Amino acid sequence: MGHPLIAGVDIGGTKTHLVAARGGVTVTDRILPTDDWRVREVDADAAALAGLVRSLCDGAAPASTAVGAHGCDTDAQCTALRSALGRCLGGTVQVLNDAELMAPAAGRFGGIGVVVGTGSIAVARSPDGRMLAAGGWGWILGDEGSAPALVRDAARAVRGAIDRGTPGDALTDALMRAVGTDDPTALGRRLDATRSAVAWGRYASAVFAAADAGSTLAAGVIAGGARALAELVGVLIGRGADAASVVAGGGVIAEQPRLEHAFRAAMTELSPASDVVVLRDPPVLGALALAGRALGPAA
Repeated sequence: MGHPLIAGVDIGGTKTHLVAARGGVTVTDRILPTDDWRVREVDADAAALAGLVRSLCDGAAPASTAVGAHGCDTDAQCTALRSALGRCLGGTVQVLNDAELMAPAAGRFGGIGVVVGTGSIAVARSPDGRMLAAGGWGWILGDEGSAPALVRDAARAVRGAIDRGTPGDALTDALMRAVGTDDPTALGRRLDATRSAVAWGRYASAVFAAADAGSTLAAGVIAGGARALAELVGVLIGRGADAASVVAGGGVIAEQPRLEHAFRAAMTELSPASDVVVLRDPPVLGALALAGRALGPAA
């Protein structure tokens, strides 16, 4: 018999990455905007996702599918989507938080996964298999270290500098250029008008560019975001998570060395024994690894 067809899905806040493979060889690979199909209603999302997976597999249902889903932040949410997707798709189906793809994508099963992209969250499993999550509250309340949160914190830093009468910093000019204004007091109004995590996240590159240009405000914002991310890991350690391995991934931390270095430094202070890995491979590979693992050696 040939190798079974397996599928992995990484549902992020911005994009969804789907990959199908057979015998360790990728068959198809597709990326599309998450907003193109996800409406945040379990049955509708399951039906839409099942259709995407089947189309990826030329109409067939994979023997095993693993999904890492942004916004599935509790066991109950994962179970609801898994049950609905199983009814639509068949085969073996797993649904986890998207942070749980980080470790298997790095060849590890266990430890703590951290997503740092459009949103942020740290996730682990308790010794009895329960999900432990810290963060992931959205860009208004939290999502520490994520792209929109860095912009939010940068705008606050600029506001504070102006209020203190010390606005002369490269971050002020960088943010004004990014949002299209020459009035620093208009930053809040411009940002408020968008009301979109994705839109705010696009301005994060201005924060890193300002830090590269010598902005002490921007450097402080990045360091603060990194410390906040490490504190999420600390919360999970306090709840009994195994911190031997901490795997962080997502577009922001994988593509911005300043944030990576600051996170590593914060983790060294928090948990020096932890092996900290920054994943640069696509997290969807973790979903494929989990899908194959569910079938055992046959996959």
